[in-house]
Amino acid sequence: MIKIEHTLFALPFALLGAVLAARGIPPLRTIAWIVAAMVGARSAAMAFNRFADRAIDASNPRTSTRALPAGLLSPGFVILFTLASALLFMIAAYNLNRLAFVLSPIALISVLLYSYTKRFTVLSHFVLGWCLAIAPTGAWIAVRGVIDSPIPLLLSLAVLLWTAGFDILYACQDHDFDINTGLHSIPQRFGIPGALLVARLLHAAMFAVLVMIYIMTSLHWLGFLGITAVAALLVYQHRLVRADDLSKLNVAFFTTNAYVSIILFVAVAADLILIR
Repeated sequence: MIKIEHTLFALPFALLGAVLAARGIPPLRTIAWIVAAMVGARSAAMAFNRFADRAIDASNPRTSTRALPAGLLSPGFVILFTLASALLFMIAAYNLNRLAFVLSPIALISVLLYSYTKRFTVLSHFVLGWCLAIAPTGAWIAVRGVIDSPIPLLLSLAVLLWTAGFDILYACQDHDFDINTGLHSIPQRFGIPGALLVARLLHAAMFAVLVMIYIMTSLHWLGFLGITAVAALLVYQHRLVRADDLSKLNVAFFTTNAYVSIILFVAVAADLILIR
């Protein structure tokens, strides 16, 4: 029901927020609770999304084989799993610091309510972006206990733009289904060519924000290589997907996006730790 690739999208950005906050490696205890919080939040979000969309998934040929519509899991089990995952997230936030715990309900409500946004707004892609964008700023708070710099907010903005962009790409494959069922998305509203243009603009804006972060954090050549590699991956992703050919969409969505977050984290963390 929950793919490891989905957690890999956001977890490296959370760890990136943590290493930027610490200007190096945070305490192992803090890292462990950040990872626990991420696993809990993402698991709760994905499970509840599958529960909320179970009827929609059953009627969509692309998603009809998912665990709930296929009868592999029961709705009751998924709700219990969601509650257990949410509890893990809250426990992790409590064990980080007071501000992390106080703000944790906002994060939890955001990731759960996202599941319903496609029913009434084309901005659902940006709501998903907001949900993942919480991760780096949340990790910064986990390390420092305060938001005392614009850097985590800029990193969150980069994640929001990146996520909204790739979610718009992914939604292109449901263009016809969304029109027929009255669901809202950028492809449904503007067509696939228009959606691809919006996604490209969002990813170009993400790159611009990453350049700002690079300058503000005084990173060195490793950080520059990481950002350059991310730009190359984004260009490659958009070259894979064309309005008249969506056959490589899954490669563009799962593979390249997992690499984006991992490469950026490794490059920036190595820059901070190895170059003084």
